[in-house]
Amino acid sequence: MTHSASALVVVPTYDEAENVRAITAAITEAVPDAHVLVVDDGSPDGTGDIVRGLAAADERIHLLQRAGKLGLGSAYVEGFRWGLERGYPLLVEMDADGSHPADRLPAMIEAVRSSDDVLLAIGSRWTPGGSVVDWPLRREVLSRGANTYARFVLGIDVRDVTAGFRVYRASAVAAMDLDGIDSKGYCFQVDMTLRVDAQGGRIVEVPIRFRDRVHGVSKMSGSIVGEAMLRVTQWGIERRFGRGRRSRA
Repeated sequence: MTHSASALVVVPTYDEAENVRAITAAITEAVPDAHVLVVDDGSPDGTGDIVRGLAAADERIHLLQRAGKLGLGSAYVEGFRWGLERGYPLLVEMDADGSHPADRLPAMIEAVRSSDDVLLAIGSRWTPGGSVVDWPLRREVLSRGANTYARFVLGIDVRDVTAGFRVYRASAVAAMDLDGIDSKGYCFQVDMTLRVDAQGGRIVEVPIRFRDRVHGVSKMSGSIVGEAMLRVTQWGIERRFGRGRRSRA
């Protein structure tokens, strides 16, 4: 059964009390017929309590409270399962920190709806028309370099494969082995992209203007970047020799 809402926007949180009201408001304003699922990892700053109050006042907002900090990838997987069980047609990944512009959600949703063969729309910084705001040159070079490396090694035509702002067709996520996903951070985004590509559907990139978080602290670490580069290399070898489950048949 398909849910009457147009999409479920999954927003993982950990200590996002300063941001969570603004992001839920921005999403429901940009796409009034979408629902928001906040997956909170037991934030000690009371993020879960704030969302519980928001959910009581607005039936479009939901809370999935987890016991502790279990990671971004597992938060999205649990959110996707929640959405699949309830029949949402589209599943959205979006950060809580305001870096992903909610006003681009309608264009991304339309990109998936517009053609049955589109399984994923990525809000892209590095596709023509995309941009970043207030980034130091070193960070931009690192991100562009990592994405160029991933495109080359994986042989995939996606300019921003590490992007975390995405709209999936729910049927594409339902076809995945969600139990087999254990990737974190940037690596999770690459993993999901390859799983969609393996299904043979189209992946489109919608340009966005990416802005750094205003409040709170980034959860990214050197170990997460290292994991991504190591796994990208491993998956690239598997794809070239046709042995990986993310290789096209």
